[in-house]
Amino acid sequence: MSQNIIIEILNDIEPYQPGAFYKRELPCLLAVIARADLSNVEAIIVDGHVYIDNDGNYGLGGYLYRSLNHKIPIIGVAKRAFHTNIETTIKVVRGKSNNPLHVSAIGIDLLTAAQFIQNMHGKHRHPTLLKTLDAYNKTK
Repeated sequence: MSQNIIIEILNDIEPYQPGAFYKRELPCLLAVIARADLSNVEAIIVDGHVYIDNDGNYGLGGYLYRSLNHKIPIIGVAKRAFHTNIETTIKVVRGKSNNPLHVSAIGIDLLTAAQFIQNMHGKHRHPTLLKTLDAYNKTK
């Protein structure tokens, strides 16, 4: 399988707003996605939550799903849970860590999404792909 990394440099990014993380991150994701061939994409994984609460209010993943016209499933992988979205996430423990990842999903069954994250490559808490992208983003 080939690997491509798409880099997009954007200016005038919204500042972080508590409770509105998506306002800063969503335009960045959409700029990269616009440059990608989505014809064979089964799902998009985001670093964050699909829902911010148990009532179905969107987090970054939900807003991305809506922006993509509900056509591509989104899997959210977050390092921390919100006490308000316990019912919309599944804890996934990987590697030797007792600290779970918090997986959420839209457009795909939540249990299936959690199994995908559980089975991703890597022997540590964070799957290799997510670790690599996170490290890459910190160097840019």
